[in-house]
Amino acid sequence: MRRFLRNDGGMAAVTMTMVAREAGVSVSTVSHVINGTRPVAAHTSRQVRQAMERLGFTHQPVARSLAAGATTTIGVAIPLSGDPFHQELFAGIEGEARRQKFAVLVSDTSDDPERERAAVANLVAHHVRGMLISPTAGWTSGAAKVIREHRLACVLVDRLQRAQFDQVGVENERATVTLVEHLLTKGHRRIACMSGRQGLSTTEERIAGYRAAMDAAGVAVDESLVVSGDSTDTGGRRAMRALLALPERPTAVFIANDSMSMGALRALNEAGCLIPDDIAVVCFDDPPWGDLCSPGLTAIAQPTFAMGARAVQLLAKRIEDPEATPSTLRLRGEVTHRGSCGCRG
Repeated sequence: MRRFLRNDGGMAAVTMTMVAREAGVSVSTVSHVINGTRPVAAHTSRQVRQAMERLGFTHQPVARSLAAGATTTIGVAIPLSGDPFHQELFAGIEGEARRQKFAVLVSDTSDDPERERAAVANLVAHHVRGMLISPTAGWTSGAAKVIREHRLACVLVDRLQRAQFDQVGVENERATVTLVEHLLTKGHRRIACMSGRQGLSTTEERIAGYRAAMDAAGVAVDESLVVSGDSTDTGGRRAMRALLALPERPTAVFIANDSMSMGALRALNEAGCLIPDDIAVVCFDDPPWGDLCSPGLTAIAQPTFAMGARAVQLLAKRIEDPEATPSTLRLRGEVTHRGSCGCRG
């Protein structure tokens, strides 16, 4: 059994995130094994339980966790496919929840509106006091309806809405403007925009930032350079191939998330394109491998862990005061300059 030391010399609590990393599975899989909310293959369940034993993770069902000091149970409904963004987001949520002595039940939405609705309904059935959700494009008629029907305290995370909910996200438009303006200062005019999944507020805001930067510089947007990569590795690869097939290729590209950037880089490598000599690349999200590729990837680093923690704080306030005026919190991202944009050294 391993032990984890805190900076103050005490013993650190082992979290579901740690168990997931140890077992090589998603956080949602660990939650399903612990809470029995969805069937898990026998060998996978065994991996998770062995990881729990090695790390010394102890779990108490909700009723017993209340007696142990966790006075509130909250639900988390977000995509947990294993991408670094959502894993770090959940780590922030889980850390702050433990600090506030909240018990956490998590359900994977898989970014699908129907699975999201079912996930929210399942969490409601487990009598959670509040909900954190990163809404899908089709959440209005599904998950949102369930939340409103049950008058459940709710905070939206990352993907903000024109709705009367507390919410926390990053300054998508402003951060995108910063990245695209940087490409413009490097002399680029044919700048492509690889956008994410349609219908998401993050997608709309990042496209708006791209257009705002181009407009402020007096550069007309060639609509053939605005392509969707559907927020996935495969979509990014497909979108970059489409851009490279144009009669006049872009000289630079802004990619709206890290999953698409991986696919885009694959396509550029397959085409024999040199970065940044043939095409400069900047990305929203700073992936863990961003400084490992050559040249390193210039990117916006989101305060993802802090976003998760602040969402729990907003939810705690909402549970305490259900009639308070909803608030929206925007956190700032930071640009990390590496070689992919054309900067040297």
